[in-house]
Amino acid sequence: MKHPNRRGILIGGAAMTALSALPRRGFAQTASDIETYGLSSFGDLKYGPDFKHFDYVNPNAPKGGLLAIQLKQGTGNQNFDTFNTLNIFVLQGDGAAGMGSTFDSLMTSAADEPDALYGLVAKSVRVSADKLTYRFLLRPEARFHDGSRLTARDAAFSLNVLKEKGHPVFRAVLPQMTSAEAEADDVLRVQFSPKRSRDIHLVVAGLPIFSERYWQGHDFEASTLEPPLGSGAYKVGKFEQGRFIEFERVPDYWAKDLPVNVGLNNFDHVRYEYFRDRAVAFEAFKSGVLNFQEEYTSRIWATGYDFPAIREGRVKKEELPNNAPSPIQGWYFNTRRDAFKDPRIREAIGLAFDFEWTNANIMFGSYRRLTSFFENSDMKAVGLPSPEELALLEPFRGKVSDAVFGEPYLPPVSDGSGQDRKLLRRADELLRAAGCKRDGGVLKLPNGQPFRIEFLDFSAAFQPHTEPFQANLKKLGIDATSRIVDAAQYQRRLNDYDFDMTSRALSGSTTPGDDLRIVYGSEAARTPGSRNIAGIEDPAVDALVQRIADTKSRAELNVACRALDRVLRANQYWVPMWWKANNWLTFWDQFSRPAIKPRFTTGAPDTWWYDAEKSKRIGRG
Repeated sequence: MKHPNRRGILIGGAAMTALSALPRRGFAQTASDIETYGLSSFGDLKYGPDFKHFDYVNPNAPKGGLLAIQLKQGTGNQNFDTFNTLNIFVLQGDGAAGMGSTFDSLMTSAADEPDALYGLVAKSVRVSADKLTYRFLLRPEARFHDGSRLTARDAAFSLNVLKEKGHPVFRAVLPQMTSAEAEADDVLRVQFSPKRSRDIHLVVAGLPIFSERYWQGHDFEASTLEPPLGSGAYKVGKFEQGRFIEFERVPDYWAKDLPVNVGLNNFDHVRYEYFRDRAVAFEAFKSGVLNFQEEYTSRIWATGYDFPAIREGRVKKEELPNNAPSPIQGWYFNTRRDAFKDPRIREAIGLAFDFEWTNANIMFGSYRRLTSFFENSDMKAVGLPSPEELALLEPFRGKVSDAVFGEPYLPPVSDGSGQDRKLLRRADELLRAAGCKRDGGVLKLPNGQPFRIEFLDFSAAFQPHTEPFQANLKKLGIDATSRIVDAAQYQRRLNDYDFDMTSRALSGSTTPGDDLRIVYGSEAARTPGSRNIAGIEDPAVDALVQRIADTKSRAELNVACRALDRVLRANQYWVPMWWKANNWLTFWDQFSRPAIKPRFTTGAPDTWWYDAEKSKRIGRG
């Protein structure tokens, strides 16, 4: 099962891949098309057509045991604190954790490649010479959990219903798909627009497949606590709304012996627990209610892991490297609000956050300052624009900030005092230049209204970081407050863009493409429930996102992403937070794992397995 990071976005780089010539000769030429067993954005596949399993798995991993965790990254309508529906693929409701594991897709990703997909339901795909028609050849043995055959009709239905009625994150990328239909039970024909981007066919290949017969008797857009019929490695077991949901491994899962699944899906039961309070969740881990977790709180990592089970060696604590681009975490401005229209105002607010003080006094020096929208990757803009970047940026000269053509914006380093007077003076100068005025101790916006900012969140976890930030804003005359609401209300307010500022972490991608439309595209900014929470509507950004989606090589991709990075950073859409290159993992010592870690993830717990002997040794067998 896949377990991405907190507050994330739907589609990562593995699903955003595209077709090109393959050095492994993955294509079989016919009179009218080419056929391939795998796809990647720029033509490179690590694994050949006859590979037996991924290198980072143990093909002999035993099956069994329980994995008990929390949801750490959402997709679709998933909510981190509660759930009231088992349909996570629409806007309505708060979706349950883990539901993605109950559905198969046409193809699936490899965690040691930046953008490769290999056949799952589809054993191969035939591509027309103009790359506008894709015929996915389905495996005849594919089955839903009730034993019924999974056919091309189901796949076509799934793509069409997601395009018409799915969550905005799906609808934002599917307009380039002009049709999806079954030519035969085992042949799905997908047609794309001539204006298609580089990656859209691989977005399609990574989407879930539903049972058309099941949904003929159900409203796809409605909330439901009836488990929808799936075909994946797991199915829904027992659950209690808003408290926990458990998934049972399907022992006769039709695809369990396919190379893409060997060594994976090793737990008999995967259980997601819900806790509205982080302290309560930590106590649940200490007591063994949860047996695996990724830690995100530096204070707990530094001081909390001193309890008997740790000292006795029954609980392990490890740091594992992660080479994937960092999540893009920050306090995002809602630029739909008049108060945040001027980038000078946004920059001034950012100057009030003292990262150096926060890192030293609250986060035990564990982090680095996040500066880029493509942190920890070759896509990050550094120094002056290269000639190749300038070629992309010059058409927008005079339409974007002049700062785009210089060094990329970097948040200044403070003196670490928590209230750097030099930076606060600079912030005051920017606010005055933008037309704000002081009236006594109150800062007023250019329209004469007092400047008030409400920081919206569903958890108080960031309050130790936010409160000193707000104290500095108050020194500038800004009335900065926090509003902590329940998770359901938080999600509704985000869907309706009813907030001033909010903290958010959006997943980075190894190969960005169409996914960027969801986060930065103008159309997404106007679509309720999209991931463009900042409300970015900029023709230059749209054009650069399109350029990224159309790149034909990784070198071109890096150049286009750096150009976009410069524009986004110059526009001050966020107050960037922090990042680290390692993942903090803690777990009860009842697991074993492969010797090889995948390049772009920790491999935990997806490639791990329950170890009965270890469990007995620590008294949990």
